[in-house]
Amino acid sequence: MPLLGKSASYDLIVIGSGPSGEKAAIQAAKLGKRVLVVERQPAPGGSCLHTGTIPSKTLRESVRFIELMRRRQVYGISVHLDTNLTVDRLMHRKNAAILSLADRVQSTFERNHVVYLNGEARFEGPHQITLTMAQGAEEQFEAEHFFIATGSRPYRPPNLDFNEPRVRDSDTILALHDIPRTLTIIGAGVIGCEYATIFSNLGVKVNLVNPRHVLLDFLDLEISNALAYLMRDSGVRIRLGENLERVETDADHVYAHMKSGKVLKSDYLLFANGRSGNTEMLNLEAVGLQANQRQQLDVNAFYQTSVPHIYAVGDVIGAPSLAATSMEQGRLAALHAFGDLTEEPTTHLLPTGIYTIPEISTVGATEEKLTEDQVPYEVGSATYREIARGQIVGSTTGRLKLLFHRESLKLLGVHIIGDGATDLVHIGQMVMGFDGTIEHFIDNVFNYPTYSECYRVAALNGINRL
Repeated sequence: MPLLGKSASYDLIVIGSGPSGEKAAIQAAKLGKRVLVVERQPAPGGSCLHTGTIPSKTLRESVRFIELMRRRQVYGISVHLDTNLTVDRLMHRKNAAILSLADRVQSTFERNHVVYLNGEARFEGPHQITLTMAQGAEEQFEAEHFFIATGSRPYRPPNLDFNEPRVRDSDTILALHDIPRTLTIIGAGVIGCEYATIFSNLGVKVNLVNPRHVLLDFLDLEISNALAYLMRDSGVRIRLGENLERVETDADHVYAHMKSGKVLKSDYLLFANGRSGNTEMLNLEAVGLQANQRQQLDVNAFYQTSVPHIYAVGDVIGAPSLAATSMEQGRLAALHAFGDLTEEPTTHLLPTGIYTIPEISTVGATEEKLTEDQVPYEVGSATYREIARGQIVGSTTGRLKLLFHRESLKLLGVHIIGDGATDLVHIGQMVMGFDGTIEHFIDNVFNYPTYSECYRVAALNGINRL
């Protein structure tokens, strides 16, 4: 798309074209605003599309297919992994998926008359940026509002040498060619746990190092403990309360020295302990903004920075750093910037999806939070093994858990671990959205046989506890 000329003026300039930037731009365009999106990478979509979510989920789906086929041995079908199997072959659909999704983003911009340009942006003043194109040419643009949606990258501590081929982060781990025999993962957050289950299901012996004493401590404790049990059952060695001191390598191995004195030897080390915001290239000083130690920006409930006409959305503001929540942040911020949102948005019903094997999804309160807030609640639960669908497909390790108010029966939280959890959670999310009770699951019919039946079984289980 041609440049509009020097000092072209817009209602909104969005810096970054990942999930949050895309949705912010489209929402503003729907409000009739003139919008420019600038992206420093060759194609739109951000790290979500090119190095993070889509590539890693492509690998996960391939591994999950292998795991599902192994289950089919109950039918007498024997499955053996190809001895020449590589990470490259497991991700053969990655490039096609990325190209298709990048084309969709660009065509969406075009349909909504959003101008999209490649180049690196830096602030020159409160309402002005300079865009440096790939060829070195520079153009200046002005706008009433700016959205910083530059995303994040894996955090790299200065004491680790990531030029060493046996030391990887969550971007470069996908560049492995051969499947390693052993892998040490430093950091047991969402990314660390996802990769631990992916590689363990390929037969890799995984050490998962967690400085805390509970995996994913923002989850309901029962779900977190279930994940830990299943990971250990698949061969993951979880090292709780451990901190990395230093790393040494030789020609064949990497050695992770723990502060406790333990030494973990493996073929590769994946450092997955947090992410850093992509802000250092923006010249934030020109507009009076300052990022924190992880290069992230602080925002208010409307996603405004300390400079009111400059917003920040997505991974660049930190947790929860999920694509789905980032999209909603971009949409809400655009509504607020142009006067269509005046009341503080409620975000307590944003679902969390964790693509471990099996996957996890939650929405609403945990047992621990309800106990802390002294809310009288009860629990209803159902397991996949008591559902016909679970027995048919051989998936019997899943669990769905409902938390509801003892007196009003209002649904307060949904927590699921098992196949299809990230799809199933939306049924509970919708009921919570209209302040429904668990009686909704008893009074309505679910297709048979489906995992959705878990809602009715769990609701009946909960009612029987009263």
